[in-house]
Amino acid sequence: MKIIGIIPARYASSRFPGKPLVDIGGKSMIQRVYEQVKGCSRLAEVVIATDDQRIEEHVRSFAGNVLMTSTAHESGTDRCAEVISKINGFDVAINIQGDEPFINPLQIELLCSLFDDPTTDIGTLIKQIDNEEDLFQENTPKVIIGNGQQALYFSRQTIPFLRGLPRHEWLSKHIFYKHIGVYGYRTEVLKAITKLPLSTLEKAEALEQLRWLENGYRIKVAETAFDTISVDRPEDLETIKRTFF
Repeated sequence: MKIIGIIPARYASSRFPGKPLVDIGGKSMIQRVYEQVKGCSRLAEVVIATDDQRIEEHVRSFAGNVLMTSTAHESGTDRCAEVISKINGFDVAINIQGDEPFINPLQIELLCSLFDDPTTDIGTLIKQIDNEEDLFQENTPKVIIGNGQQALYFSRQTIPFLRGLPRHEWLSKHIFYKHIGVYGYRTEVLKAITKLPLSTLEKAEALEQLRWLENGYRIKVAETAFDTISVDRPEDLETIKRTFF
């Protein structure tokens, strides 16, 4: 089984324009992501997929592998699909967020391992929630898991709802999981899901994975012990500095 790691990277961002090129301890964020991902032994190739010449030139400056893609894509998943349409020979594509500069390579290896099961269409990671901030934060998607480690539903709301219990008791009465937003797909599945129309649940929650579930695709999950810290806004850089420097 041959696996490619793809790191979508956009320059345009409403909350943090140009963030792939921001300096973090002497290296750009996109270089740090690339180097972390290259540490995963199961990836046969790693490529940064961008729509901006500034990012392309910068990636080439540190000898990174980069591919220019369309400016019309609405998601990283769409950008990944363009990559596999141009680079043949891979069975699985791993979509790694370009704004998590210290992603642990072991997380990517864990995600890759889900595809050792030939029935896995799509894979992703989850982590147990251990604090109320994550539990009730709408920007932290939650997931419910069924038998066989299959995702049943994702939501920005806290799920499941614990009827009759005060919220401060929820963590002690049930195990909740948050979604770690890194995906793997069989390449043929990736091509198919990007052709699906926007779905009702996806519109409601602004979570693209609900489109896949609504259309009958199964999402298998693996639980990771590692958390991720993403850079969505300039102030998130302070969190990164406190954590890693």
